[in-house]
Amino acid sequence: MNTVQLCQRLKIDFPVFAFTHCRDVVVEVTNAGGIGVLGSIKLSPEELDMELSWIDERVDGKPYGVDLIVPGAMEGRAESPDADAVLGLLPEAHKEFAEGILASRNIDGSVVNDEIRKESLYFSNNARLSGADRLLDVVFRHPVALVANALGVPPAQMVQRSKEHGVLVAALVGTVDQAVRQAQAGVDLVIAAGGEAGGHCGEIGTMVLVPEAFAALSAYPQTTLLAAGGIVTGRQMAAALCLGAAGVWCGSVWLTTSEAETPPVIKDKMLAARSSDTVRSRSRTGKFSRQLHSGWTDAWEAASAPAPLPMPLQTALVTPYLTLVDKLASGGHEGARELSTYYVGQGVGMMNKPLTVRATMQALREDFLEAHERLGGFVQNEA
Repeated sequence: MNTVQLCQRLKIDFPVFAFTHCRDVVVEVTNAGGIGVLGSIKLSPEELDMELSWIDERVDGKPYGVDLIVPGAMEGRAESPDADAVLGLLPEAHKEFAEGILASRNIDGSVVNDEIRKESLYFSNNARLSGADRLLDVVFRHPVALVANALGVPPAQMVQRSKEHGVLVAALVGTVDQAVRQAQAGVDLVIAAGGEAGGHCGEIGTMVLVPEAFAALSAYPQTTLLAAGGIVTGRQMAAALCLGAAGVWCGSVWLTTSEAETPPVIKDKMLAARSSDTVRSRSRTGKFSRQLHSGWTDAWEAASAPAPLPMPLQTALVTPYLTLVDKLASGGHEGARELSTYYVGQGVGMMNKPLTVRATMQALREDFLEAHERLGGFVQNEA
């Protein structure tokens, strides 16, 4: 599908796919003519059902999507271990190291116990095949237009069940080979995410990856290409379409909006950040993800740091500590503020003014049209 066909297929006005963990952002983007996509990795099936029902009541039948994370490679991907079994795999040395990072900023990390850790096992549960199936059971009870998967080719049952319900399947990739594998697996929308992206990302830049993927996917006309990775302005969106994408997938740009769930202290750090103030680190999930540079990311890069655990164990290890850091930072604890971090792409350097979601969408449209006019003027002058 080209851009026009994609918009017609989804009944949207502007090909912006907004990934977010905030239902308010989903609703605002969808009602503004794009398509909001709710990240569900932190939600139980019951919580997801409530979130989607809330969205349904506010979008009047307009399209929205749901994003899952079922990694292609993850320890115990096909298993369903109980919480005690997962926690039993966390080395004491890693716990002591994490507590030492907090102690260096006058934070008592020993308050994190196994009961608190169990509350943070949503990733361990939802990222497994059985967990994804439970979430999909909920998704297909709602008028969802799109199901997306990150970190690998979606499980066959996700693709099959989505197609049976007339729901488009999307997946993120960081290389051309991954894009081809997704197309061969029957994915409808391949999201080429450059290394500038927030969250899990590869090393190849968006400007290189998108046209490479576009060329490779020419052999798979049933597959449509979206661009992602550091895209926070309309001119970048225009560039992505020139490179072959039919639309863009944006996540970071919503994090500083007034509706976003992002903690205020993190919003302040993002609004003040430059594009160089992010790092790719394995310290949050065990796989490389781009996030704000902080004392936490520095500590895990030190020569004395232990190697991050494989996914999902690193997530189970660090989430309770980072949750504590966020809580203390929001209360004014300066040491916690130094440690606080959050997933965000390099486009953060252009996110320097707090806006509503609607204002952000309008800014994207206006900037896109200005870029289109500049390009059109150049072509006319050349002719």
